[in-house]
Amino acid sequence: MKAAKRFFTKAIKNNGQPELVNVDKSGSNKAALNSINEETEEQIEIRQCKYLNNIVEQDHRNIKRITRPMLGLKNFHCAQKTLAGIELMKMIKKGQMKGDCLSPAEQFYSLSA
Repeated sequence: MKAAKRFFTKAIKNNGQPELVNVDKSGSNKAALNSINEETEEQIEIRQCKYLNNIVEQDHRNIKRITRPMLGLKNFHCAQKTLAGIELMKMIKKGQMKGDCLSPAEQFYSLSA
């Protein structure tokens, strides 16, 4: 639980306090968030989903399929930019990016400009 609490406090410090956190069914994550809720006045709503890890892994399956033929990325900066672009295209295709009725290609080019 101590490691989970450290992780959540560091994430809150860097990104601000969220209203809602989705976690899987692990008890340490819930205990750490309950501990943080006791210390702060603003409560974080905790939503547990039993198969959350499966959902995340399923979402990244296509990204793994795309990157496997690349035979590895040579440095961290290149990998970061390439994966960000691949994930961005997946988000556009799934309709998770709000756009002004632009095609996926137009959204991608407007974001990369």
